[in-house]
Amino acid sequence: MMPLSEIFFLGIVLYLLYRFVFNFLLPVVKTTRQVRRQFMQMQDTMQGHGPESSRPKQEPKPAPSSSTKGKMGEYIDFEEIK
Repeated sequence: MMPLSEIFFLGIVLYLLYRFVFNFLLPVVKTTRQVRRQFMQMQDTMQGHGPESSRPKQEPKPAPSSSTKGKMGEYIDFEEIK
């Protein structure tokens, strides 16, 4: 039978190994996969093979007309005073 100190030490080592795997290693692996997948999607999109390339492009909105000028008042050019 193992002495109590060896069982205690083995328990601590197993606990630390468990914490390392589930709190550090698995999140790093998941994040790496996600970043790699997003990078590949971005490359496909930039090359025109992705899902965004099949969508029709939106027309840019026209600039607001000068009819909204009445709300803010008339624009006066700044002149330097000497």
